[in-house]
Amino acid sequence: MEKGHNNTTTKRYGMVIDLDKCTGCGSCMVACMQENNVPFKKDETDKIKSITWLRVYKLNNGKPYPDTEICYLPRPCQHCSGVGDHGHSPCVSVCPATATDYGMDTGIVSQIYTRCFGCRYCMAACPYHVRYFNWWDPVWPKGMEKSLSPNVSVRMRGVVEKCSFCFHRYQLAMDRAFFEGRKEIEEHEYQTACTQACPSKSITFGDLNNPKHAVYELKQSPNAFRLLERLHTNTKVYYVSSKEWVRMAGDNYLKDEHKEMARAKG
Repeated sequence: MEKGHNNTTTKRYGMVIDLDKCTGCGSCMVACMQENNVPFKKDETDKIKSITWLRVYKLNNGKPYPDTEICYLPRPCQHCSGVGDHGHSPCVSVCPATATDYGMDTGIVSQIYTRCFGCRYCMAACPYHVRYFNWWDPVWPKGMEKSLSPNVSVRMRGVVEKCSFCFHRYQLAMDRAFFEGRKEIEEHEYQTACTQACPSKSITFGDLNNPKHAVYELKQSPNAFRLLERLHTNTKVYYVSSKEWVRMAGDNYLKDEHKEMARAKG
């Protein structure tokens, strides 16, 4: 694993999502909302004001039937780290209130709701549209407030929120390890809700710097790619697909660029 300041071990938590396995069922979205107390409205038709920390997109190869191919792409927060992995995420760089920060010990981009005053600079800076503004104070149907997680704060109106890689689970795992006299946690002790809920096991989560974790090897697949890699945001969510058109779509290549790349490969 990589070494950080004072020769301490630097973790870099992230995901590898196998798009060839994803069926687009949406279980990850439901698990994310339940785990993180994500609010919802009675009428969710206005998607501009909807809040979905993890969204599943439907892609196609643009060809008519019978040559049509479909792919589903789950998109959580990409937890960018910028060029050189120095923590210069687009959102962190522009936040005037330091309401979002880069965890040098975990690689996770946090969101501190009590500091946020809703300027939405981070939303403008994020190229992945993973941040959402709270337009209203959440109102839970009678009795449903009993199902809220006590480990995640409910956000108020006027702040921005996003996927945290279920960071509260990391804190709980580290607490357990501390009381057991351990400094490190095992791979299975910290897993996100979406990872555990996926019925096709298409989502793998772990420390990208740890050779003992499954994601370490999976991210090195020749079919692995990251979204909009040409922006050099150095994200921690890797995708895997055996289909070239899916990998090209991930970096938003235009048709002419796609042809040029194909010719370059011979």
